[in-house]
Amino acid sequence: VWGAVGGVPGLLGFRAVNTLDAMVGHRSARYRRYGWASARLDDVAGWPGARLTAALATVAGGDPRGAARAWRADAGRHPSPNAGPVEASFAGALGVRLGGTLSYGGRVEHRPVLNARGRAVAVPDIERAVRLSRRVGLLALGVSAGARLLVKGRTS
Repeated sequence: VWGAVGGVPGLLGFRAVNTLDAMVGHRSARYRRYGWASARLDDVAGWPGARLTAALATVAGGDPRGAARAWRADAGRHPSPNAGPVEASFAGALGVRLGGTLSYGGRVEHRPVLNARGRAVAVPDIERAVRLSRRVGLLALGVSAGARLLVKGRTS
């Protein structure tokens, strides 16, 4: 999205914001006063791309109604404002449940279930998710390239 809007400088700016968040945006005593700003800036910068990704997953997935329903119902329950729409729409498109009790590096988190109507994830769903991710990536490339041509054409 930022490449479509701002070309290479847009891409570099987004990458810089995202990298800054990854470096100091986490919650720690050392970076608390500085890290919150980079984390919020990353949330704002990621907002358009996350919504585009969720919309494309809804269109490209096997169950558009399920994807849209899960996105509307569950995205806001996710702790991340940008991962929520993407994960919820993917869960709905694939017809699976995501979330619940998770373990990250030995730390257990209890997150809301996304797409509670879905079934439990099974091994074959990994390949289905990879295929959906590839379709979404190609569609995003097409939308972004098309948008870039429109933006560039208007400024010429």
